[in-house]
Amino acid sequence: MPNWKEIEQKLTGHLGLDRAPVAVTFCDAVPRGVRKFEGSVPSGCSFWKVAATAPAGQAAFYTVPADHQNCPIGAYTHNIPHADGGAMLNEMLGMMAGLGYVKMEEVPQIPRWPRTPAAVVYARLGEAPLAPDVVVFACRASAAMYLAEAARAVGAASGLPPLPRPTCMALPAAAAQGATMSLGCIGNRIYTGIADDHVYLMVRGGDLEKVAGALDGIMNANAQLTTFHQARQPGLTGGEAARV
Repeated sequence: MPNWKEIEQKLTGHLGLDRAPVAVTFCDAVPRGVRKFEGSVPSGCSFWKVAATAPAGQAAFYTVPADHQNCPIGAYTHNIPHADGGAMLNEMLGMMAGLGYVKMEEVPQIPRWPRTPAAVVYARLGEAPLAPDVVVFACRASAAMYLAEAARAVGAASGLPPLPRPTCMALPAAAAQGATMSLGCIGNRIYTGIADDHVYLMVRGGDLEKVAGALDGIMNANAQLTTFHQARQPGLTGGEAARV
């Protein structure tokens, strides 16, 4: 298994991340040697924050389907059955549709995990106990740009446009198709506390090592292009158009 700690350190340094990337693994059985999450959170994406901000050495844990019942939308995208038969999901979707936030015909198009997991493991990348299915990066748009360019350079980008709400649908989308950007959603931003100027870039776990490897070249190219464009700009700025 790759050295996830070294990869996290490299990515954090290159991208200037202010929140640790989070490894997410969907499991067909409860994992051994990983502590179970204890407590309650309002959303599935809240687990990303718990893992990213945990004290060193305590950032890996697993959840079971019962831990996801507070978030009917997240349970839907994770293919976790609703304990109430879907009543809360229908109520929430009805409320959102009433607000004009979502159309009911959009729901079947939302990407979902292909099978119901027995457990989901979350950890900051450097402490991942299992190979991740998806790695979640919450980062500034410029960092997402570099990461997306690295993914594209190694053929690991999905080609999907930036996804709208719900944020959690980007997990199955990235796992199936490659690196995927999400603009986030208001629920995610409230429950995770990410900054308003941050977006998400989801990278398929199996692609992360080669994406990280391509980042050196991408950062070097962008540094040189920064110098090129900065030197070029003054001679091309001026005239009537520039003053408008």
